[in-house]
Amino acid sequence: MTQINKTAIVTGGLSGMGLAIARRLGRDGVDVTIGTRRGGDAKAAREILAQQGVQAHVAALDVRSGDSVAEFVGDVVSRRGGVDILINTAGVYEEAAIIDHPDQVWDDQIDTNLSGTFRMIRAVMPHMKSAGWGRIVNMASVAAHNGMANNAAYCASKAGLLGLGRCVSLEGAAHGITCVSISPTWVETEMLKQFIDADIEATGKSREAVRADYAASNPQHQLVQPDEIAELAAFLVSDAARAITMEDFQVNAGSLW
Repeated sequence: MTQINKTAIVTGGLSGMGLAIARRLGRDGVDVTIGTRRGGDAKAAREILAQQGVQAHVAALDVRSGDSVAEFVGDVVSRRGGVDILINTAGVYEEAAIIDHPDQVWDDQIDTNLSGTFRMIRAVMPHMKSAGWGRIVNMASVAAHNGMANNAAYCASKAGLLGLGRCVSLEGAAHGITCVSISPTWVETEMLKQFIDADIEATGKSREAVRADYAASNPQHQLVQPDEIAELAAFLVSDAARAITMEDFQVNAGSLW
């Protein structure tokens, strides 16, 4: 699935699934640019990438800002002449019960996870349309299908990605543009670490015991690894996947959550 001369953008790519996907695409010969809120400190970002063995460009990107998105995409197009692949993994998470859910917590997750993805797609689609080829992968979640108490904003934002993806698929179909989403269960990332840390504090259990509890929550009794998501993403953005669009791929280890 080598894709020499293809250009990819990975949002939120300095950790977790985004980082794994950037690494995987780089091995396929793709020119990868990572957009991240931490991109303002270019030296620190390059050090993170070097430690992870990732060959990629990195630049500041705040998907909550239309101006930031336009500047970021414009820079990539100026350097590479277009954008072939967009991987939207930038996301935030914060728990809150509906009955006392602060507007700010709701707004930040919707604006980042859903509206931010929309802004990125809106910015790159004209370039994909001109090229007659494009691949868009949105990172949703099993939470988009099943919900979870105290996570209304997160679940709503991820469910919104499924509807957005269907519209993008229809509008892009005649121009060689596909759009799919990936909906993982628990993946061993920084976000899962936040859950584990909270459970350790609440229960007094050891880290190993809490991690085992999460692994045991699905029939396979294992946590999904970022590299597993990256392998799926690499296939979905390849020429071999040209007819796969408007789909959501649940990487759920056999669980409903």
